[in-house]
Amino acid sequence: MDFTKEMEAARALAEARLTEFFSGGGLEKAMRYSLLAGGKRIRPVLTMKFCEAAGGTLEEALDFGCAVEMLHTYSLIHDDLPCMDNDDLRRGRPTSHKVFGECTATLAGDALQAAAFQTVLSAEGSWRHGGGACKALAARVLAEAAGVQGMCGGQYWDTADDGRPRTVEDLTAINDQKTGALLRAACMMGVAASMGRRTVEDACMDAARDYASNLGLAFQIRDDILDTTSTAGELGKPIGSDAANGKTTFVTLLGVRACERQVLDYTERAKEALCRCAWQGDTEFLLELADSLARRDH
Repeated sequence: MDFTKEMEAARALAEARLTEFFSGGGLEKAMRYSLLAGGKRIRPVLTMKFCEAAGGTLEEALDFGCAVEMLHTYSLIHDDLPCMDNDDLRRGRPTSHKVFGECTATLAGDALQAAAFQTVLSAEGSWRHGGGACKALAARVLAEAAGVQGMCGGQYWDTADDGRPRTVEDLTAINDQKTGALLRAACMMGVAASMGRRTVEDACMDAARDYASNLGLAFQIRDDILDTTSTAGELGKPIGSDAANGKTTFVTLLGVRACERQVLDYTERAKEALCRCAWQGDTEFLLELADSLARRDH
C-alpha cells in the first residue's frame, strides 16, 4: 500500500464531487466559498475508507462523506463568527463573515447543515431495496453527531463559563463531543454505506465508533500542541487565541511533552479498535491514517 497515493486519490474523489454542489450565486456563492476552501478532507476520506474496509467501494460512500464535510464546514463558519471564536482567518483565507458579512455567513452555515442531510437522503447507488434503511441510518448517525449529544452540545460546554478552569476530564468530555462526534459519524456512515449491498457485522460499527472516538481525542490534543508550537502561517489560522483568552487546554494542564504521549496513547487505542471485528476489506490505510494524524504539523 502506498498511503500517500491512496490518501490523495480518496481526497481528490471527494474534492471533485464537492465542486458539483452549490454552483449558483447569492447564498450558494457563500456556501461554496467555505466548502471549497481547501483542507485535508479527513472526514469524507474516513467515510469512504470505512466503507471499503467493510467490503464496499469508495464511490458507494462518496455522497455520505460529502455530507459530513458539508456539516463540518457549517460548524467552521459558525465557529469563526464574532459571537463564537471571532476569527478572521481560516485555511489561509479570510473567514466567511469577513467576506460576506455576519448575516450571510450565518445563513450559509445553516444552509450547509440542511444540505448535508439532503445529500445523505438523496444519495444514489446500487442499494439493496432502494437503500432506504442505509440512508436513514446514516442520517440518524449524522443528526446525533450534529446536535446536543454531539458537536453543538460540545461547543456549548466549551463556551459556557468560558475562562473558568477545566480539568482533564472536563476537556476530554467536551472534545469527545465537539471533535469526536463528527469523526464518529464519518466512520460509522462509511460502514452504513457498505450495508447497502452486503451484510456487515454489528461489531464493525462498534469498532468504527471506538476508532473515531480515540482518533478525535488524539486529533484535538495534537491541535492544542500545534496552537502552542506552530505559527499562523503554518496552520492557516490564528494561533494562541485560547491562551490569550485564558482558556484551559490540554497543553496548559499537562504540558507539551505529556500531551505528545497522550496523542500516541489515543492513537494506539484507535488502531486497536480496528482489531475487534472481522472486516471484509483491508484496514491498513486506516491504521496508517491514525499514525499520520498523530504526526501532523498543520
